[in-house]
Amino acid sequence: MPDVQALVNEFLNKLKKRKIEGSQATAKQTAELLRSVISQQRVPRTNQAGALIDAVRAIGEQLIVANPIELAVGNIVRRVLHIIREEDLSLTTAAVAELNLSTVSDDDDDGGGGDQDDRPVLSAAAVAAAARNTLRPPSLQMLLEGAPDFVAVPRSSSSGGDSEGKSKSMDRNSRTRKLKHDIIEAVNELIQDITTCHELIAEQAVEHIHQNEVILTLGSSKTVLEFLCAAKEKKRSFRVFVAEGAPRYQGHLLAKELVARGLQTTLITDSAVFAMISRVNMVIVGSHAVMANGGVIAPVGMNMVALAAQKHAVPFVVLAGSHKVILVYIGASTCRGPMLCPLYPHNPEVLLNELRSPSELLDFGEFSDCLDFGSGDGSPLLHVVNPTFDYVPPKAVSLFITDTGGHNPSYMYRLIADYYSADDLVVQRRHAAGN
Repeated sequence: MPDVQALVNEFLNKLKKRKIEGSQATAKQTAELLRSVISQQRVPRTNQAGALIDAVRAIGEQLIVANPIELAVGNIVRRVLHIIREEDLSLTTAAVAELNLSTVSDDDDDGGGGDQDDRPVLSAAAVAAAARNTLRPPSLQMLLEGAPDFVAVPRSSSSGGDSEGKSKSMDRNSRTRKLKHDIIEAVNELIQDITTCHELIAEQAVEHIHQNEVILTLGSSKTVLEFLCAAKEKKRSFRVFVAEGAPRYQGHLLAKELVARGLQTTLITDSAVFAMISRVNMVIVGSHAVMANGGVIAPVGMNMVALAAQKHAVPFVVLAGSHKVILVYIGASTCRGPMLCPLYPHNPEVLLNELRSPSELLDFGEFSDCLDFGSGDGSPLLHVVNPTFDYVPPKAVSLFITDTGGHNPSYMYRLIADYYSADDLVVQRRHAAGN
């Protein structure tokens, strides 16, 4: 089996060099890497979940730093951390349910004899801990405490004590194997969900696209492509307007794919969106990430489309797999330090955006004289800003269609609560000042 650190280093190199294209591929490979980390991680006899959480958190911190723009990495790290906590809580609850919490009366002690001595008895502290774990919602402290230790009744013979010690050791080993097995199975399900998210979203197309409608989209998105083609396969006849998505012109690729699949397609410039929006019945777009408040991080130019749709009362629908939903609020006071948080999403210095090469906008040969350091302070006269992403506020979004169904922007916080733990909001450790 390959060494975990070698796998981590290889994946870090891919992230740093931007060799992985697309959120789905990034999310899937991140989950597969963390599955390997969990599988090969050695855990102590106590607090196994805590050891796994620390290992995943340490690897996740490296992955996020390698490419902070790719939010799917942090999403999957948080999902796996949540899985570890959930599976540990499930085993703890099951262990508590098997315990005999009834108080043995003195009469029963007198009549029960040796049968009662054969079973471990919980101390008052253990019973209290079991009740807390059973009745309260999970928290980080409770999950790291693990299952309450058994307090055995003293036995008269040393052989009985040895047998009990062996039984405890076997129980701990069995629980450790069970915990890792359940976590890996849950991660496998997560990988399967990521793999099939396009198909699950596309299955809902027939419910939203109707006969003779006009759909507008911007740029290129595999999710949007499969969604539109799924409606076409259901014998729905409609037309698609594709804004070209300058300066990378990804819309040209989408238009070509749509025509190859037999859809009526019209390619337009980005500046023509407002002029054409009055003819459109619905805007359907992809996304880079969905924020906890229902806002969307999307390719640059998407907010312009959203504003045009809002002005003309055209539904603005966003397609997004659940792996794109992130546990961050715009302007959240909890986002500090190295945490990836869009406090000011239109500020180019914020890590949720990325400035691409000016060569996508102009020819350096043609503008070389403008780029000369002609001013007295030594700075060029012409500055080129080429941001990658745009932020669409939740009020401009009509509906999210995910692999779990359709949701209003106001519902996204509830969807996030099912996938993430609040304890994992900040994956990266906060470094001390001066480091």
